[in-house]
Amino acid sequence: MCWSATADLVAGTAVAAVGVACVARVRRPGDLPLAALPLLLGAHQIVESLVWDAGGGTGPATVAWAVIALPLLAVWVPVGVLCAAPRHAWRRLLIPLVAGLLTAATLAYAIATRPVRAEIRGHTVGYFVDLSHAELVIAGYLLATVGSLLLSGDRGVMLLGVLAAVGALICWTLWQIEFVSTWCAFAAVCSLVLFGWVRSRRPVRSGAELPSAGRR
Repeated sequence: MCWSATADLVAGTAVAAVGVACVARVRRPGDLPLAALPLLLGAHQIVESLVWDAGGGTGPATVAWAVIALPLLAVWVPVGVLCAAPRHAWRRLLIPLVAGLLTAATLAYAIATRPVRAEIRGHTVGYFVDLSHAELVIAGYLLATVGSLLLSGDRGVMLLGVLAAVGALICWTLWQIEFVSTWCAFAAVCSLVLFGWVRSRRPVRSGAELPSAGRR
């Protein structure tokens, strides 16, 4: 199926619907940010359908797409993983969290002070933001997003990290200019694994972590 306004709208609606189901099934308050990721990514694809309809350019849809894809996701993913992770994983997850905060600040400044442009390129969309040290920013972005998933210590979340990493490699190899757009679409579909992850999570019981309580 070729990517288009219709494809983004249909895929985004489907992914967002799964996101709603994920949020509705949350049993642990700390799981909510990560469970809501499909909802955010689905909405993101719907926004891109508006970019298609506008023929690209520098309009509000393009800016909204860039805000979600770049600074927001760079913070949302590591924060969501940290909130859902067990305490013993918190220290290592601070690394992608700090990377995400620094990367998000850099990207937010670039979006706020420089024009963001979208260009329809056949069946994909290329987004252009004027960044200094772009390679370093991309590395920080991937560390924050993919890295936090891989370091989570949870099998379901790590699976999403592996899929996101493979998708990043494929998208960069095939579509360097359109990398952000194609990888975000890939990540949106892959985030459906979070539905299974949410269903597998057990509610936290009072005293569950206290040895004297006799619970595991």
